[in-house]
Amino acid sequence: MAAHTIVNLNDVEDMGPRFGYAPNLQARFVTGPLGLEQSGLSYQRLAPNFRMPFGHKHKQQEEVYVVLRGSGRVKLDDEIMDVKELDAVRVPGETMRAFEAGPDGAELLAFGAPNTGPPQEDAEMVPGWWSD
Repeated sequence: MAAHTIVNLNDVEDMGPRFGYAPNLQARFVTGPLGLEQSGLSYQRLAPNFRMPFGHKHKQQEEVYVVLRGSGRVKLDDEIMDVKELDAVRVPGETMRAFEAGPDGAELLAFGAPNTGPPQEDAEMVPGWWSD
């Protein structure tokens, strides 16, 4: 068996519809399909001006988000910052975070390490965390 894996992100299930966030959020969790052992990967596409409906943080996992296309804002604990195409944002596990897309939407890749298994074991989700 080969030691490598190639997966097209479009072939990974979009979890946005499953959790009632479509068409505003496309979320494809690639960790399992790639067979990642030491890290995690997800792809997220936010519709124009859409804000993530929850914030989250981790017990262990550090994440790096890369804005592939578009722009928006990221809220990290109590600080809100603008982000644009090709910005990379490192977020320590214990920092609460959420993204909001700008007028053209936003596409993000999220890398996390170490691989902590199922999200419910490491992540804390807080609905409505970023409210006006």
